[in-house]
Amino acid sequence: MVRSMTAYASATGTSGSWSWSWELRSVNARGLDLRLRLPDWIEGLEPALRSAIRDTAGRGAVSLTLRLARAAEDRTGADPEAVDQALRQVAAIHARAAQQGMTLAPCTAVDILGMATGQGAGHEGTDETETLRDELIAHFGAEILAPFQAMRQAEGAALAAILSDHLDEIARLVETAASQAEARAPKMRDDLRAALARVTENADAVEPGRLAQELALLAVRADVTEEIDRLRVHVVAAREHLSDGGPIGRKLDFLTQEFNREANTLCAKSNDADLGATGLALKAAIDQMREQVQNVE
Repeated sequence: MVRSMTAYASATGTSGSWSWSWELRSVNARGLDLRLRLPDWIEGLEPALRSAIRDTAGRGAVSLTLRLARAAEDRTGADPEAVDQALRQVAAIHARAAQQGMTLAPCTAVDILGMATGQGAGHEGTDETETLRDELIAHFGAEILAPFQAMRQAEGAALAAILSDHLDEIARLVETAASQAEARAPKMRDDLRAALARVTENADAVEPGRLAQELALLAVRADVTEEIDRLRVHVVAAREHLSDGGPIGRKLDFLTQEFNREANTLCAKSNDADLGATGLALKAAIDQMREQVQNVE
């Protein structure tokens, strides 16, 4: 199945006194670039989430944000003396850091309240932290990763249909170019004979062998048979990739470059208004296909 690199998912959850919100998004990238913003005090959470995302996404710039907080009712009733003590501790830490030439980020009121009530990050017991981690991982897989993957697959299916249409148009233009190249053959022969006549009228000093070589070179330079054959082969290969599915973005991107190379040569060799116009239309169709390929995983 063809997958898109663009997707988004978000969800919220609660467990006991904890509440959280997820946001997972992915955009185009050359490889897989994971950027996770998670609480650093939940041991084992980040490796588990990274592994889960890697199993789902092969390419894309993927960013994940988890916002975690205690329920509001658990953050009230802090003892003023405990708050003062927390403030003194924070002031002492900042002063010590300044002596070492470091500047720390300012604490928020929530941070101070967490210290005062013993509910801040790092104050949870090991069992509670492990339970919370397991619940977060399970919630992430069911409520975030599953819809995220579904969106990538749905957009991938739409992309596959669009790319198939582009390939149909490219194949049609290639066959048009082949017919036009065949139709121009008589005119090319006449033009070549006329050129030969003009040259031989005043070609006493020209060696026959050299003249034959130049004429043969002109014929080869105008022949587009190889370009058309390679374009046909590329169309078949692209359709096979779409049928195979999976991470085919890099393969299709390479093929569009090869498509464009052959179309450029076709235009350069056309020497015919109709064939040249078809070559330009072919380049435009290839460029449209390449834009869509950039979204494929």
